[in-house]
Amino acid sequence: MTIQIVEVSRVSPTPNSTNSLTIPLTFFDIPWLVFNPVKRVFFYKLTTESTRDHFNTSILPNLKLSLSHVLGYYLPLSGRVTWAQHEPKPTIIVSQNDAVTLTIAETDSDFSLLSSYGQRPASELHTLLPELPVSDDSATTLSLQITLFPDQGFSIGVSAHHAVLDGKTSTMFVKAWAHLCKQHLEENSDLFSLPETLTPFLDRSFFKNQTGLDEEMVKIVRTLKQDETKTSRSLSPIPAWESGDDVVFATLVLSRSDVSRLRERVKNPSQLLHLSTFVVSYAYVWTCLVKARGEEDTERTVSFLFVADFRERLHPPLPATYFGNCVFPAGSYNDKTAEDFSGEGGFVTAVEILSGLVRGLGSREIETVAGEFKSSFDCLGVTSQFGSLAGSTRLGVYESDFGWGRPVKVDVVSIEGDRISMAERRDESGGIELGVCMKKAELDLVMTLFYSGLQN
Repeated sequence: MTIQIVEVSRVSPTPNSTNSLTIPLTFFDIPWLVFNPVKRVFFYKLTTESTRDHFNTSILPNLKLSLSHVLGYYLPLSGRVTWAQHEPKPTIIVSQNDAVTLTIAETDSDFSLLSSYGQRPASELHTLLPELPVSDDSATTLSLQITLFPDQGFSIGVSAHHAVLDGKTSTMFVKAWAHLCKQHLEENSDLFSLPETLTPFLDRSFFKNQTGLDEEMVKIVRTLKQDETKTSRSLSPIPAWESGDDVVFATLVLSRSDVSRLRERVKNPSQLLHLSTFVVSYAYVWTCLVKARGEEDTERTVSFLFVADFRERLHPPLPATYFGNCVFPAGSYNDKTAEDFSGEGGFVTAVEILSGLVRGLGSREIETVAGEFKSSFDCLGVTSQFGSLAGSTRLGVYESDFGWGRPVKVDVVSIEGDRISMAERRDESGGIELGVCMKKAELDLVMTLFYSGLQN
């Protein structure tokens, strides 16, 4: 495959704000400071008028125009994260001339392959995503890339700084961008307006009395970087996972009936379990990952976690459109071995653990958030196998219609190893899409375990 960079431009918010904007990071944001960007790619198939000329004269100008207007609402995304020497924590700063870098590219890759559910080279998916510049003292919040597949379709690659926005905010931004683009196409009007459900809530006064939690999270992040010197203020991320040529990406699918059958396997009248689609799906794919790692060392420790949206669980609750991170980690750390997840009983064990974690979220107090993050960070590099989950079936990633139809596929590409992505199934209510990325030999085994287990 080849990919050609056609243009790199800077898109400024409209209307241009003459005032600077400063937004402090909260204790929900700070834990993600040193993690690598979250990268998601949206694939759009064009059934008619997919020529290069039509794309450049019609589709691309509309995408750029609506992007400029949506950034007027999502102003922090055109700024950067900084950490001044006199400040106890980093802040998002937007200056008058700030803008989002937009890369326009063209590729001869097979659109049908890269937007499919089967195995795809991870390296090719990464070419559809822009870099997110980060240095010791400044971090870009958002970069975008639009890639044309001539006569096939196009993709939109989103690279976002996790300390600035979580999955809910990220997908809300893309849906808002899509809304304005489609509105402009259908109404042929220069009036751009967002519904309340897509308008970000930027007020952070709720967190003004949580200085102690901020300080705790800063200490935890510095420990994670293993650097207590002045460079601990560095915004550079921890080293990224090296992706080789033999690393592939695939999307595992559970239908609504698959989820129902999995739920039936663990129903127990004497035990009240929380058997949501999320719990049974995550439990099932996690047991497949553990089994695929091998059964020679069944005494190896395994840990896994997820993060839950906490907007509605706070007192008082935050608006659903709150801009930023508002996720709370919950996990099982270093107290289980691979043997605990072997056989049919392993699936039941995973369901029981996840059920308890989900039920426990309702009683979590905001003051415990730092301890939960510390527990998850402490087991990194200690546990033999560590799994985590990105995304959610509640994000509605397939609702992002820019005017040329819904995306045919959406992938979180910034996963690897034992990380999993989750999304709603595009064409079936109640179905699940689970993204995995690892070496081909291991992924072959995971897929065999996954689909043979459903047949049983």
